[in-house]
Amino acid sequence: MQKLKQWARQLKKQIMILYYAVRDPRMPWYARLVAAMVAAYALSPIDLIPDFIPVLGYLDDVILLPIGIWLALKLIPMEVRREAAQMAENAKRPVSKLGAAVIILVWVVGIAAAFAILW
Repeated sequence: MQKLKQWARQLKKQIMILYYAVRDPRMPWYARLVAAMVAAYALSPIDLIPDFIPVLGYLDDVILLPIGIWLALKLIPMEVRREAAQMAENAKRPVSKLGAAVIILVWVVGIAAAFAILW
């Protein structure tokens, strides 16, 4: 159980590193795009796959999110990552309204597409 808590804390710290790195002007555009998408999704109160769906509901939290974080961290220049890590050390968790809006839009488009196919 302690190992799981430590893993969750580490994930939270990495998300905060992404959040602060996106704001750095030295970030390449492609790294900024990936990091912004991952951070917005992670900080959004809405999941792409709702947690109440058995098994699949936690798929994004357990598999997709760590893969996205890993990829985004690899794209961030080392100096930017170090500075973002320092800022993330004592930061509070921000809420991403843009991330929530994007997830809602994805759901609306998905539901509309499903209805269009079924009707």
